[in-house]
Order: sequence, then C-alpha cells, then structure tokens
Amino acid sequence: MDGGHVGIVGVGHVGMASAAALFHASMVSRLTLVDLDERRAEGEAMDLMHGQALVGACDVRAGGVEQLAGAAVVVLCAGVSQQPGETRIDLLARNAEVFRSVADGLDEHASEAVVLIATNPVDIMSRIFADLSARPRERIIGTGTTLDSARLRALLGRRYRVDPQSVHGYVLGEHGDTEMVPWSLVSIGGTTIRDRSVLGVSWDGAAMRSLAEEVRTAAYEIVARKGWTNWAIGSVIRELVAAILRDERTVAPVSVPFTGEYGITGPWLSLPARIGRGGIDGVIAPPLEPDEEEALRASAAALDEVHAALDA
Repeated sequence: MDGGHVGIVGVGHVGMASAAALFHASMVSRLTLVDLDERRAEGEAMDLMHGQALVGACDVRAGGVEQLAGAAVVVLCAGVSQQPGETRIDLLARNAEVFRSVADGLDEHASEAVVLIATNPVDIMSRIFADLSARPRERIIGTGTTLDSARLRALLGRRYRVDPQSVHGYVLGEHGDTEMVPWSLVSIGGTTIRDRSVLGVSWDGAAMRSLAEEVRTAAYEIVARKGWTNWAIGSVIRELVAAILRDERTVAPVSVPFTGEYGITGPWLSLPARIGRGGIDGVIAPPLEPDEEEALRASAAALDEVHAALDA
C-alpha cells in the first residue's frame, strides 16, 4: 500500500474541492481521479497537475477503479443528483446502485484502503456502503458532522470574538435535519459556555437555539445561493485524510455504526472517534444531559426509519 496515494471517486464539486485541498496541502504523492465521465476526470487531472511547480511534486492522474490499487485512502464522492419529483427514498435507491458497483470494485482493487464517504445523505450512504462491502467496519468512515461542527465553531467564534480553533464542541447525530448540539460539552478555554458568562458574553438560550438552527440549515442557504456546497467539505476531507495518512489519532465527529451507545444499535451517525492509519481506532460516547440523549436517540430513530423504508 502506497502511504501517499489517495483516490477520489466522483469528480464533481465536492470531489474536486477535496482534490484541490489535498494537492495544495502537499500531503500526497499521488492523486487518482475516478469518474464515469472519463474525459472530465482526465481534464481535471491535467489542470491540477500543472500546479506542481508551485506546490510540490504530486502525480495526478485519471483512471478506473483498478488504478486505485495500493491506495491508502479512497474518498467516495460519487452519486446521482435528485430529479424533479423524485423522493428521498428513490434517490437513495439509485445511489445505492451506484455504491454497489463501486463497493465491488474497491473491494477487489483497493481492499486495504480506508474509505472516506462524503456522498449525501452521508450517514445512510455509509451504512449502505458497509452493507455492500467486505471491508472491516473500522476502515469505513462517513464525514458525518465534522463539517457541521466546524460551522458551529465558526459561528461561536464570531459570537465570543475568539479564534474558532479555540472553541471546543461538536454537533452529533445525523448530518442533516435531526442533528443536535450537546451544549453541555461546548467550551472555550476549558470553561463550558452553557448557563454562564464567558469573556463577557452571557449565555442566551434563544440565541444559541437560533445559532444551532443556522448551523443545521447552512447547506440549504448556501445551495439556494450558489447551487451546491463544496469548499468547506473539501477542507474537512483534507483534514480527515491527513489524520489517516499521518496516523495522527485525531478525534473528530464522524459517522460510525452505533453498537449500544446510549442504548442505540444499528444506525450510522456521528460520535467523536479516534482516526488513524487503520481508520477508526475507538469511539467516544461523551456524557450527555438527559435532553441531549433524547435528541440523539431521536436522530438515530429517524435514520433507522429511512433505512427501513429503503429496504421495504
């Protein structure tokens, strides 16, 4: 396995934002772009590789799934777009068919790779991929609420007038409508912000509910303006790939299978997990307040309902 080889399957907006982020970070020796539209993938590879003199050597090429042999990480961004009048379940069924062919190819040609899934709805698609693949579950990771958590920290950084990197906290559960913010865990400078003043800013429950709603609906607002989201998730993917390639043991809120945490078993949704060379290397179930546990269980139940409808 080539420790610096990363494959990206699906070279749409998210796939190419991820490729560009990895390329400009100078962290990979080889990038392989795979797409059903082979000429598009070839064009993107040609365009990107011309920047090597500015960022450092990186072998960027297009190819089929067989070209992913030996890759350390494969980022899965493939999927079809929702058509007018199409239900979410119909869209999921079509994306499941896309994943079926991809999973077989990856199991055959890149069986040792960690697969990082970004296709939405990412929690359901991660579970579907896991059902289709013979790959160990620890080597399948959904990007989950890492992006939502980054959005949360950015907005809280603005409110408290601090660098967002100094804000610590997560969005958990679904990457989507039922996600939840466990405010009891959010802190700045080792001080939880719930029900207290921090840096002269008092806790305001109504304002925080509004802020959480802004996080939850961020993608809708961005899509309404530009048609898609890509840059921030590209940055998320860069950081998660770095954690794997460098064996950083980074803790991030990613989509993983629940195995009894908070009484939940079966669905994939986000909890803080330790990420390293082999993928997921431990999951943390942080202590939550009763109302927070209830919100997380509701998120799990909603995802279970969608998965069950897909199987019906």
